[in-house]
Amino acid sequence: MSHLYDTGLVWLRRDLRVHDHPALTAALHQCRHVHCVFVLDRAILDPLPRYDRRVEFILQALASLDTGLRAQSGKPHAGLIVAQGTSAACISRLVEELGVQAVFCARDYEPDAIKRDHQVRELLGRSGCAFHAVQDHVLVEPEALLNKAGQPYRVFTPYLRAWRTAVTPQSVRPVATPLPQRLAERPPRHVSALPTLAELGFQKTNLDDLGIQGTPQAAQRLLDDFSHRIARYAEARDFPAIKGPSYLSVHVRFGTLSIRQAAAMALESARQGNRGAEIWLSELAWRDFYFQILSHFPYVAQSAFKPEYDAIAWEDGPQAQQRFAAWCEGQTGYPLVDAAMVQLNQTGYMHNRLRMVSGSFLVKHLGIDWRWGERYFAQKLNDFEVASNNGGWQWVSSSGCDAQPYFRIFNPVAQSERFDPQGAFIRRYLPQLAQLSAKSIHAPWKLDPAALKNAGIQLGVHYPRPIVDATQARNRTLLRYAVVRKSDQASTGLAQ
Repeated sequence: MSHLYDTGLVWLRRDLRVHDHPALTAALHQCRHVHCVFVLDRAILDPLPRYDRRVEFILQALASLDTGLRAQSGKPHAGLIVAQGTSAACISRLVEELGVQAVFCARDYEPDAIKRDHQVRELLGRSGCAFHAVQDHVLVEPEALLNKAGQPYRVFTPYLRAWRTAVTPQSVRPVATPLPQRLAERPPRHVSALPTLAELGFQKTNLDDLGIQGTPQAAQRLLDDFSHRIARYAEARDFPAIKGPSYLSVHVRFGTLSIRQAAAMALESARQGNRGAEIWLSELAWRDFYFQILSHFPYVAQSAFKPEYDAIAWEDGPQAQQRFAAWCEGQTGYPLVDAAMVQLNQTGYMHNRLRMVSGSFLVKHLGIDWRWGERYFAQKLNDFEVASNNGGWQWVSSSGCDAQPYFRIFNPVAQSERFDPQGAFIRRYLPQLAQLSAKSIHAPWKLDPAALKNAGIQLGVHYPRPIVDATQARNRTLLRYAVVRKSDQASTGLAQ
């Protein structure tokens, strides 16, 4: 087979697998010899908390990748090159050292990643090295779907219609890994063990205790399991105490699972009339939608999509800081909100329904800027992605495209009674409330002192009193949002 380049370099970032890998496939097609590298970028790692499950997940994925590359190549000294430093310095150094004529990677859409890739492209261009970025992380590229006016979609429903037309069994067909013999052996100095967490400056986390493994094999097991449950997804997805979600998000985030493989499973299920699969596919569409919003409107990473929402006066000062800390620690006095935050802090995961409930509570009950919550989730979520995190937070704050109306305010007690009716989720993460009945666990402050005493609870000691009154907070929110109120939004309602 003819080749364009003698030596190519695949720069892995959020595509940590060997199978169904467009960048690796492109390199193996076009190059006689192919190396693969992952950069432990200190510009990304250094600001992270020292206890970060994502770093441990990545190290597990890299070990699996190294094994997979060596197995594919059949060469004992092939495998993954792992570099540390800044991406630009590491990639340019490897290009020179290995005599690389072309670098291949999966396209990224986050503003900082776009700047990084532009810098690397410019740097390599000076030495005559090509830079090829291919589609991998989304099902539909941000620029691929435009409305009839040739503009990006700002409303999800018409975007979804166009997306469903674009996402077909053909478009999600996996790509084979051709010519694995072209995977080159690494120079001796790059044949070494992966750095440990301690060597990177991080602590061991509870990832193993949570049963989370950063490998494609673990992702495949989850996908297989979900394929047997997806028919119930539409009914089960909103109830945090039951096994409803796919639990695939962290694998999609780091590419230990191909998004095409996941979509192909759901498409086949939907073709058989499975409503749960249709609903889950729409969640994948939301993910692509938020990526195209971030790509076309990068200012949303710092500001409201709707500029008028930046005029809102958020709470600030010591009281706001104290209430934010209480929210972060699961100490608001609203059990479903607190249980959700404890789940996040203990596991790095939060159920999607609870992301909406806890986010709405921070913004519309505590009156705190959505960007505070966005930053906290960015620090804690195993599956953190800028686009989805930003899109979700702008949705609950009503400042994003196609967001919930500002006057829709989730009632945390009503949400608790509806989606955790027996209090099973609350009991799991707030065991101090375990003795309360299914009826009383959603609002323990409403119980008389004797009933609380019988349950072994003293408010303010074992569990906090509510830090705000929900009704008063709702009224303050409506006043706060008056700066963006429109004449046709005179009616108000309470989301249940």
